[in-house]
This record gives sequence, structure tokens and C-alpha cells, in this order.
Amino acid sequence: MTWKPDYLTAAQLAAYLNVTDSLDDAELAVWVTAASRAIDKRCNRQFGQLAAPAARTYRRAPVYDPTTGLWVLEIDDVQDVTGMLVNGTPYASSGAVLLPDNAPGNGVPWERIGFTAYPTQSYPGAPVAYVLTARWGWTAVPAQVVAACKLQGARWNARRNSPLGVAGSPDQGSEMRLLARLDPDVSTTLAGLARRRRVG
Repeated sequence: MTWKPDYLTAAQLAAYLNVTDSLDDAELAVWVTAASRAIDKRCNRQFGQLAAPAARTYRRAPVYDPTTGLWVLEIDDVQDVTGMLVNGTPYASSGAVLLPDNAPGNGVPWERIGFTAYPTQSYPGAPVAYVLTARWGWTAVPAQVVAACKLQGARWNARRNSPLGVAGSPDQGSEMRLLARLDPDVSTTLAGLARRRRVG
């Protein structure tokens, strides 16, 4: 997988639309990419994964969480701790804790990392530079993201036959205005996957 991938292929969207030829593959590929990036924006995250571990620097003050008793720092999504380093130390021996606790079992990424103590070179509340190395991202694209990409890609594909934003026929009672936002069913499909804010 790659970072910010397309969540479908043009052929998969064509199959969803019951298109049996490849004449429109180039245009369908455009809609797939557009729908994929719209999903990223709606969810405030992407669903790909880096091919190899990469270092990212977080310059902010950890916040004390009385529930866990840890100083917590919000980080980018990560599901694979293979090769993960915390300030140059392997994650397994760093003493750091990835949160939420049950993320792997729930099929979601870790979004935060906790430390038992504030860095000794700083005072609580002071910004600290943390360098974390990991294969950032998701190990697999959630099924609902694929479904949402099909829905939105299909809607935008139909848009070319309704240049004024209206599909159907008023004579037959099937007139429908194509909204200038994500399909409502796409938003419903993606419910639960949106992140509060983007970190990196």
C-alpha cells in the first residue's frame, strides 16, 4: 500500500456501475482519485500506509491524562509497530504506551502515545520535540472506505450527464438535484472513522 492511495481502481468502479467496456476508464480513474481525497478530507485522515518506517517530529507539550496516569501526545495514525522508534529507542523498550489500549482489537489505529513522566529537561507544559519513527498509516483500507468511494465515484460519474446539477426528468417525477457536497450516504458510511483533527 502507499500513502494516500486511491481506494478503488477504475475497473472496480466500472464493475460497480455495471460498465462492461473500458472506454471510460480514464475518466473513472479521475473520479476515483477525487472521491478518495474527498474521503480523506471528510475523515481528517488518510487510509494508506508508508512502505517503510519514517521519522516524524512532534513539537508540542504532552497533556496529563488522569485516566491513564500518563503524559499523552497526539500522533499520526499507526497500526504497525515493526521498526518503531521513540526518540531513537525501540518502542518495546522505550517505556512509552500507544493509545487507545484496545486499538488493534478494534481494527483502528493508535492515535496517541503516553509517557509515565514529563521529560526531565523540561517543565510540565513546555513544548518538547519528540521524534517518532514508524510505518505511519493503516495496514488495510476499511471496507466502509471502499464502499464510500464507490458511492461518491458513482455520483460524480453521473454528474457529467447533468451539467446543471439536476438529474432525472421532472415529467417523470424523478428529478433530483445533485448536491454540492459528499453524498449523504457516504457520510453515513464513514461515520465513526472521522478523526477530530489532522496531526501531520
